[in-house]
Amino acid sequence: MTTTPPPWPGDPLPERELELAAADRAVDALCRTRPEGGLLVYSGAAGIGKTSVLARVRARAAERCTVRTTRADPGTTAVPFHTARALFAPDLADTDGLAVLLGPHRALAGPALGLTTPGDEPADPQGVQDALVALTARAARRHRARPLVLVLDDAHWADGESLGWLAALGPRLARLPLLLVVAHRPTEHAAEESRPHLDALGTAARLRVTLRALSPEAAAGLTRRALGTGADDALGRALWDATGGSPYELAELLARLREHPLDPGADQATAVRELAATVRGHRLADRLGGLGPDAARLAWAAAVLGAGIPLRLAASLAGLSPGRQATATGELRAARVLNPGDTVDFTHPLVAGAVYDAVPRSLRTTFHGRAAWLLTAEGHSPAAAARHLLEVHPDQDPALVEQLRRAAREHLAVGAPDAARRCLERALREPPEHHLRAHVHHELGCAALLTSPADTVRHLRTALELPGLDDTLRADATFRLAQALAHNQQMREASLSVAFAAATTEPGPERLRLQAARFMYDAFRATEDDGPGRSRRLAQLADPLAGETNAERALLTLRAFDGMLRGENHTVVAEFCERALTDGHPAPGLGWTDTAWGFEYPCLAGITYAWIDELDRAEQLFGEAVRAYEISGWSGGHLAFAHMLTGAVLRRRGRLAEAETRLRESLRLADRIGTGLPVHWDAVCLLVDTLLARGRTADAQRLAEARGFGPPYPDAMILPDAPSVHGRLLLALGRTDEAVAALEAASAMAERGRHNPVWAPWRRDLAGALARRDPERARALTRRLRVDAERFGTPTALGMALGCEAALAPAGAAPALHARAVAHLEESPARDELARARVALGLATGDRDQLHRGLLLARTCGADALAEQARSALA
Repeated sequence: MTTTPPPWPGDPLPERELELAAADRAVDALCRTRPEGGLLVYSGAAGIGKTSVLARVRARAAERCTVRTTRADPGTTAVPFHTARALFAPDLADTDGLAVLLGPHRALAGPALGLTTPGDEPADPQGVQDALVALTARAARRHRARPLVLVLDDAHWADGESLGWLAALGPRLARLPLLLVVAHRPTEHAAEESRPHLDALGTAARLRVTLRALSPEAAAGLTRRALGTGADDALGRALWDATGGSPYELAELLARLREHPLDPGADQATAVRELAATVRGHRLADRLGGLGPDAARLAWAAAVLGAGIPLRLAASLAGLSPGRQATATGELRAARVLNPGDTVDFTHPLVAGAVYDAVPRSLRTTFHGRAAWLLTAEGHSPAAAARHLLEVHPDQDPALVEQLRRAAREHLAVGAPDAARRCLERALREPPEHHLRAHVHHELGCAALLTSPADTVRHLRTALELPGLDDTLRADATFRLAQALAHNQQMREASLSVAFAAATTEPGPERLRLQAARFMYDAFRATEDDGPGRSRRLAQLADPLAGETNAERALLTLRAFDGMLRGENHTVVAEFCERALTDGHPAPGLGWTDTAWGFEYPCLAGITYAWIDELDRAEQLFGEAVRAYEISGWSGGHLAFAHMLTGAVLRRRGRLAEAETRLRESLRLADRIGTGLPVHWDAVCLLVDTLLARGRTADAQRLAEARGFGPPYPDAMILPDAPSVHGRLLLALGRTDEAVAALEAASAMAERGRHNPVWAPWRRDLAGALARRDPERARALTRRLRVDAERFGTPTALGMALGCEAALAPAGAAPALHARAVAHLEESPARDELARARVALGLATGDRDQLHRGLLLARTCGADALAEQARSALA
C-alpha cells in the first residue's frame, strides 16, 4: 500500500531525531549476531506525522532487513484478521514455503488468513491467536539473513482480532528476531474492544513515544526549505499559527503555496488562515464540488469501499464508465485526494475521513448496500461483505438477515466471535421474520458464549421464550444457557434452567440429557437444599443402568462422582466409572471436544479416579484431554482446565514441584481469558494446597491474598474442598482461632452427606487444632475420621486417618498406629503422605532408618519443610 511521502523528501524530519534514533538502535539490535527483537510504539493526534516517521523507519530498515508494512483503514476495522493478512501477504503468497510457515497450526491459522476453507464448527479464538503467534515466530526465523520488521500504521483502525494477536506477540518479541513498529492515534479513537490491545502493546514496547506538534522554529525552517530562502519568518509564524504545528496541514499548505504563491500585497496571516481552512474538515470536502460531480461521486464511492479495493469497483459503485472514471481519477490525484495506483488509496486518513463524512447520509447507506452486492458478485464471501451490511438501514429484508447469519457462521469458524456477534445483532435490528427470531437469538447466544456469559444468558433466555425452536434446539439452548450461568458462578440458576426444561420436554434422549445436566449442576453447587435426597434420586435412576447410551453413561459418571464425594466404598465407585466409559475412554459424543454434552462428564470421571487412588486412570484421561485440546487448538479455558486437572493428579501423587509448575501454567492460561472463572478458583485452591504441602507457607499466603482465596466462596464447588484448604493455611500461619472457625465451616460437607476424608480433610486438621484446647472433641473427630476412611477404603484415606489418630494418641499407643499408617500408605500413590508418615514414625520411635527414608522421599516429592524436619531430627 502506498503512503503520502513527506513534504521534505530526502531531508531529516524536523524535531523527530530522537524518535528515529531509537528506531535505528532497535534495527541495530535486530541485526546483531545474536538478534534482539522489540516493539516500538508511536502515538499522536491525526496529522502529527506518524506516517512520515514510519516511512523513514521503513526506509532505513529496508537497507538491512525484510520489511512488511500495512496501514489499517476504518473500512476494515470490522473485518477479522484483515491486518494480519495484509502484513503477511508476501509470505502467504510464497506457495513453496507456505506449508513450513503454517506448520502444525494450518487448521487454525489457515482459515483466519484466508488460505483454507474454515470448518463447520466454531474455532477457539485463543487457539487461533496462539497459532498466529507461532506462525509469526516461524516467519521471523525464516528471515534470519535479513531480519523481519513488521510496520503497522493507524493501528487504532486495525481489526480487534489482529490487534489481539499483536498484543499477545508483544511480550515475546525480545526473544524473537523480529521488530514490530506500530503507530496509532490516542486510544479513544479506537473501537472499545481494541483499546486494551493497544494499551498492552504500549506496555510491552521498548519505546513508547507520543509525537508532539512542531515548534514555530521548525515551521519557519520548513517554510524556507519549501518556498526558498526569501520566505520570511513572519510567513512561517503565520503558517504555524494556522496549523497549530500539525505536520500534515503544514505540508499541505506549503504544497499549495508552491503551486499558488500568495499575492505580495495580501495580508499574509488572513490569506494563510483562509487557505488552511481548505485542508481540513468540511472545507476539504467542499473542494470536491469544484472538481465536478464525477470526481465527487468517485471519491465518495472510494471512501465507502475503503483502502485497497480496486478503483474499477469504486467507479462501478459510483456509476461511472471507464472513460469518466479515468478523468475523475486524474482530477482527484491532481487535487491531492488520491494517490496514484489501481486501488483506492487516499493521500491521508484525514482526507479519507473528511470525504466519507461528506457523503450524503441516504447515498452512503445506498452505497454500502451496493458495495456488499458488488463484493459478493466479485466472489468475496458473506463475511467480507458483512462490514457494508452493518451500515445498511434496517428494512425487514429476509435476504439481508440470511447474509448476516451466514457471515456470522464464517466469523465463528475462523475464531472471531465478536465479529459474529456484530452481524447477528445487526440481523436482529432488521428484524428477522417472526419464526426466525428465536433462531437468531440462539445463534447470538452461542456466539457470545466464549466472550460474554451475560450476553449469552440474555439471548438464550429470549430464544427460549420465543416460538420457533424444535425440541433439539430448545435442549441445546437450555444446555448452553446452563453452561453460561455456571461459567458466571450461578450454579443454582443453571440447575433451575435445566430442571424446568426437563419437566417440559417429552421423554427421550433430550430429556435424559437435561436430567443429567440438572444432577450435574446440583452436584457442582457449594450449597444445596437437599444433597442427600438428590444423591438418593440419582442412585435410584443410575444404579440399574448398563451404560449403553450416552445419556446412561452421563448419569453413571455423575453417580460415580457423587459416590466418591459421599465416601462410598472405592471399589463400588470404580465400578460405576467403568460402566460410564468405553474401554477406559470417553465414548464417542462424550469426549473432551464434543460440544453436545460438554467436557464435564469425562472431567468428572477423571476427578473421581484421582480421589479413589486410581491415579493412573486419571492421568490417562487428563493426558488425553491436554492432547485433544492442543490438537484441536482449544487453548483457552478448556486447556487451562486440563492443565489444572493434570496438576491435581500430580498433587495427589505427591510430585509437588511438578504439580506447582502445572498449576501455575493453568493459571497463566486462565488469566488470558478473564478473571474469577471456576478454573481460577480450582487452580488457586490446588496451588495453595500444594505450597502448604511443600512447607512454603509464606508463598501460599501471598498467593491467597493476591487471588482473593478465602470466604466468601462462589456458589460453585471448588476442587478440592476450599474451606478445608483455607483452614489449613490459617493453621500454618498460626492463626488457630480463625482456622478452627474456617474448619468448622467446612463441616457443612458432612451435612450434605459428603464424607470423603481425602477430598475434604477438615476433620484431620480440626482435630489437630483442638488437640490441646478440646481433647475430647479432637478424639471424637479422629474416631469419625477413622469410620469414614474405613468405609471409603482407599490406602490413602486409611493411612491419613491412622496418622491423625496416632498424633493424638498416648505415647505408648502412638508407634503402633504410626506403623499401621505407614503400611497403608506404602500401598497408596500419595508419596508425600508416605514421607510424612515415615517421618512421624521415626520421630515417635527414634527409628533413624524411617527418618532417613522419609527424608529421601520428602526430597523427591519436593516437600521441603518435611525434609528439613527429618534432616534436623537425624542431625
